[in-house]
Amino acid sequence: MTYSDDVRKFLTSRRARITLEEAGLPAYGGNRRVAGLRREEVAMLAGMSIDYYIRLERGNLSGASDSVLEALARALQLDDAETAHLFDLARASAAAPRVRRKRSPQTVRPSVQRILDSITTAPAWVRNDRGDVLAANELGRALYQDMMAAGGPPNSARFTFLNPKAQEFFRDWERTADDIVAVLRSTAGKNPFDKDLTDLIGELSTRSEEFRTRWAKHDVKYHRTGRKRLHHSVVGDVDLTYEALELPADPGLRINVYTAEPASPSEDALKVLASWAATQRSMDGAARPSHGAQDQLRP
Repeated sequence: MTYSDDVRKFLTSRRARITLEEAGLPAYGGNRRVAGLRREEVAMLAGMSIDYYIRLERGNLSGASDSVLEALARALQLDDAETAHLFDLARASAAAPRVRRKRSPQTVRPSVQRILDSITTAPAWVRNDRGDVLAANELGRALYQDMMAAGGPPNSARFTFLNPKAQEFFRDWERTADDIVAVLRSTAGKNPFDKDLTDLIGELSTRSEEFRTRWAKHDVKYHRTGRKRLHHSVVGDVDLTYEALELPADPGLRINVYTAEPASPSEDALKVLASWAATQRSMDGAARPSHGAQDQLRP
């Protein structure tokens, strides 16, 4: 799919969901052949000519001013994430080749890892905007042990759609799947020429009908805070709140921290999980002989 196709399908999907009543327009009866608003109705609401709106909807956002984009966002009743996505699409259309080749970060600085390791009572990890988990603390690795066991950098989207364990792990799998695709769609709007991101989307589209269906909806969403209802194989059900904290020095990277309500069964479950993770670490350490022990084992 081309960049112009993405713009066209995003705009047409947004106007298709708005009724005349929601737009404050009169209904004169008769059968309407389109879902939602017609192009001329969006143009009128945005205060632009129908020819100019058609040009925009065909994927030509190049040169559109901020005021035009803001008027279009109001006419289509876009939320904050959708409005940001519209502006991202417009910026991407005019991006220089050097900017277009920008890749998502794939490593973290040692000081960031130290921050993660200092968080001992809450699962935490660092992800890039493609959903790769680049670093985690001990409790984060324990909470997402099945995803972390994947080869290469673990990826939340790949785990959700391609690993059968995900549907048992995420008790709200449908909502989780919706959210992950919406976040990826937002990322694609910011940097549609990221080859790693394009490869991931291509892989998921090829291998997962569930992903393909959601991707075609062109929904976008911020991933800043929310709830996770999980079922862990060791501690059972846990209900957690997550906060996504941006790292200003590392654009594209965020720390996700998961916490439980105080004095709740989920907080108790996290304590049990922390104890289990520490035991596993001790067992793994005991299973690795020191160099001296290895020397003693040699004939």
